[in-house]
Amino acid sequence: DSSDMAYVKKNGKLVVGITDYAPMDFKDENGQWTGFDAEFAELFCEELGVDCEFFVIADWSKKFYELETKNIDVIWNGMTITDEVKLNTNCSDPYVLNAQVLVMKASAIGQYTTVESLSGLKFAVENGSAGQDAANAITGAKVVPLQDQGAALLEVKAGTADACVIDITMAYAMTGEGTSYADLGIGLTLTSEQYGIGFRKGSDLTAKVNELMKKYMEDGTLDALAEKYELTLVK
Repeated sequence: DSSDMAYVKKNGKLVVGITDYAPMDFKDENGQWTGFDAEFAELFCEELGVDCEFFVIADWSKKFYELETKNIDVIWNGMTITDEVKLNTNCSDPYVLNAQVLVMKASAIGQYTTVESLSGLKFAVENGSAGQDAANAITGAKVVPLQDQGAALLEVKAGTADACVIDITMAYAMTGEGTSYADLGIGLTLTSEQYGIGFRKGSDLTAKVNELMKKYMEDGTLDALAEKYELTLVK
């Protein structure tokens, strides 16, 4: 049977590819995966009647390879819908709004009010991410690809990069007063985007997740989740 749904049900689990990325996927104080995408994925698995197994994608630039080789069954991790994603996955309808933003020392933000002013700066980015694409589009930028967005934030905190380009969802969760990065702030918005869930090419799970998404948008389930994690749904 070539059906992806049949394959997943036979295995009794859906292997969900993620990275540590608040507020989409992150570990709670008990070491359990939680977040908007983690909770959404668990709801989907309940509907399918299978276990939800999280698998950390160690190198985000190899996410499509992990999917094709069946190390994972889906990429569900605040993934920006791009032409590359559409080419390599059977992508769901968009569900959350996102943007790529500049994060830098809060004291420096005022000096960089235009994209042109960013020329010559050193940017830390997650390898294979939309943030990397946005940074590469800045004339004269020095772009340093790293394992994940958390590593990019650490470079800025340490002063080894001038700025990082990360998802606005993570930037809000991780920077400013009362966070681990209290001295960092959000600067320019470079792009606006939408998140999608990526299944294997030709997968019949995509139609199922779209159907469920529509139901959850209508009954308020996703609104409640979006409110909990301070996200904006695509409606």
